[in-house]
Amino acid sequence: MSKAVRRAAGFVIYRKNCDEIVEYLLMQASYENHHWTPPKGHLEENESNMDAAIRETDEEAGIKVKDLSVHHNFEKVLKYDPKDKPFSKQVTYWLARLINPDTPVVLSNEHQDYKWLPLIEAKNLAAYPEMQELLDDCENYLVKTNIK
Repeated sequence: MSKAVRRAAGFVIYRKNCDEIVEYLLMQASYENHHWTPPKGHLEENESNMDAAIRETDEEAGIKVKDLSVHHNFEKVLKYDPKDKPFSKQVTYWLARLINPDTPVVLSNEHQDYKWLPLIEAKNLAAYPEMQELLDDCENYLVKTNIK
């Protein structure tokens, strides 16, 4: 019997710092193993992936969709089985640039810390191989499209 699937969505948000280095936003969960991920969350009933990503980014990081330039042609789906859970997860991510790199991050109570990190440091903090691969895919996209 297959596990039920819980869907979630979010944005991998990046900015360019004053030295023009691309940094990714990772937030540390305030629960379980205090893992680091981009803002994301579960879909509400009848909610699209994109609407959930917009809502969750606002709720978890205080970043509004008007503050982002979303790369709609970069969409990745991560599928995995959370440890000790009776369900699978499917998380859809889009890549998004923070338009003003000085836009403040305002954490919800679901997170206890955040960091803006270049790729290597972000991958070191993101413990899950799927998240590391997602960050690599984002970086490759930015290089391929001459954004980086």
